[in-house]
Amino acid sequence: MIENIDTLFKHISHGVYVIGVTDGTHYNAFTAAWVMQVSFKPPLLALSINPANYSYQLLQAGRVCTVNVLSQEQYALAEHFGRSAADKMAAYPWQQAKTGAPILSESLAYFDCQLSHFTDAGDHKIAVCEVLAAAKLNPGQPLLYHQTGDVDGSSALYR
Repeated sequence: MIENIDTLFKHISHGVYVIGVTDGTHYNAFTAAWVMQVSFKPPLLALSINPANYSYQLLQAGRVCTVNVLSQEQYALAEHFGRSAADKMAAYPWQQAKTGAPILSESLAYFDCQLSHFTDAGDHKIAVCEVLAAAKLNPGQPLLYHQTGDVDGSSALYR
């Protein structure tokens, strides 16, 4: 066993995002910290998603999503979308991307994506997505995962 692995993993620098998904009829959004660019040509992003979550079903069916970059002032949004709740999107303004996926209007920037494929990754799936469109929406600095403390409750998952 590795001592303090939950704390050590916080030293791997990455941002915090709200992922918007749709199957064309239903919409949902969830907080993700495991997102990264994996290709220049074509532009690809990879994100980690729990296959037990409702959002995974929507992404699998609709094959589109948005990656919405949160700012350092949006910790409350990260916390809100990290929870399971009925209609958690209702309190926030959304736009529709060209793919039909929801864009969080308050985010710093967004990436409109089409799912390329999934691959297994332990208790999660990695969704590799091609970026079809992207834009900056608002000023600010990105929220980093280590700035969120244990908002996701991940420290308990290492035990």
